[in-house]
Amino acid sequence: MEKRIHIMSLRAQRGKGSQTRKNAFGGPIHLVPALILGVLLTSAVTGQNEGTPNANPGVGDPAQWLQYRSANEARQMIGDIGYQFLQPVPAKPEGIKFPGFKADQPLFLQWKTTMVPSGHVWMAFDKSNPKGPYDRLHLDANANGDLSDDPVYQPYRQDNSMSYFGPAKVIFESPDGPITYHLGMELRTDSRQSYCLLSPACWYEGQITVGGVKKRCLLIDHNVNGTFNDKSREYSQSDRIRLGEQSGYEGGAVGTYVEVDNKLYRAEIARDGACLTLTEARDVPYGVTRLADNITTVIASGENGSFIRKPENGVIKLPVGEYRVDSWTIARKDESGARWEMRGMSPSGGAVFTAAPDKEVSLPFGEPIYSTVQTSKSGSIYAFEQKLQGRQGERVTLTRNGSQPPPPKLHIRSRDGTYDRSISSEYG
Repeated sequence: MEKRIHIMSLRAQRGKGSQTRKNAFGGPIHLVPALILGVLLTSAVTGQNEGTPNANPGVGDPAQWLQYRSANEARQMIGDIGYQFLQPVPAKPEGIKFPGFKADQPLFLQWKTTMVPSGHVWMAFDKSNPKGPYDRLHLDANANGDLSDDPVYQPYRQDNSMSYFGPAKVIFESPDGPITYHLGMELRTDSRQSYCLLSPACWYEGQITVGGVKKRCLLIDHNVNGTFNDKSREYSQSDRIRLGEQSGYEGGAVGTYVEVDNKLYRAEIARDGACLTLTEARDVPYGVTRLADNITTVIASGENGSFIRKPENGVIKLPVGEYRVDSWTIARKDESGARWEMRGMSPSGGAVFTAAPDKEVSLPFGEPIYSTVQTSKSGSIYAFEQKLQGRQGERVTLTRNGSQPPPPKLHIRSRDGTYDRSISSEYG
């Protein structure tokens, strides 16, 4: 009973407020990466702490407790925090109570979360000036279907057609008391469409002890659904655990296990992220997987977690279970001593393989790599894009001594020879 009371008081506290060259791989290969849509966050960040750091709920309890933190631009502070790319709609949802709007066409967005009985939380974007930008956010912070009784948020930053909101607080009710969660929204609108980048503006952080060694631990709601213990066969749909410093942390996808200092631990993570338990995993069955001999590193993830492996004679071992290959690398030096590294990143939904104790599995990753060129035309303007692609559709990048090699040149010659010139290209 004492343990239960302590957990309730801890969460109750947390719920109170808070605001062309030949390379080592043979042949001329060049890299022009595909354009990746992103938002550059440059404004100052601020952090918030809620709850009790490293609480000790009771004698003999193995759980280790973390601090809840939030910031308006959490991505700046901890890197890859995850996001959902959503499109707001102008149609007002039925059965939801809203305040009066000034915008001729307010925008509505539904955030899906299993932390509320309805399975979702509504928000609406409004304007303080009907002809101005969207600069007001209404969020159903208590998930009661009524946005008229909740705080209104204004952007902490606006530029061009972008409005940045957050951290916007949502309160989840639970048997142990209220649970606080913060969201960040980046809304872009133009004459053609609107979209919103929804990301967690919160995470858990603290010092824990693993194998007698203190480690910095972060828990991240990477799939942005309000919980911190989601494990999935899809890397993008699992949450994240990081152990150690940012420059060389261990962990990765949340799963049944986590490897720390070459030792395997079973991981139990609270749904709300407030605490976790790591116990040494014993008598775990492993399966053997074979890759091309020249692959130097591979990362595989699944419901068991993430595993970084350096193959020995093309072989790796993984705890029995289903996985996808997230990425692989091939590294070697050329005649001049320059180090070339090729990295393949698998697309979402790639092939699943099973590590089984009684069967060796061979994975078709690595060379050969295919170079493709795509051409598009808009009016009298032609655009060319080159990509490197692996055998399983992986997006491949190439570096020389840690940097991108010079971009390729494009040589264009007309059929009759009247046009004959080389054009320099750029990364981007």
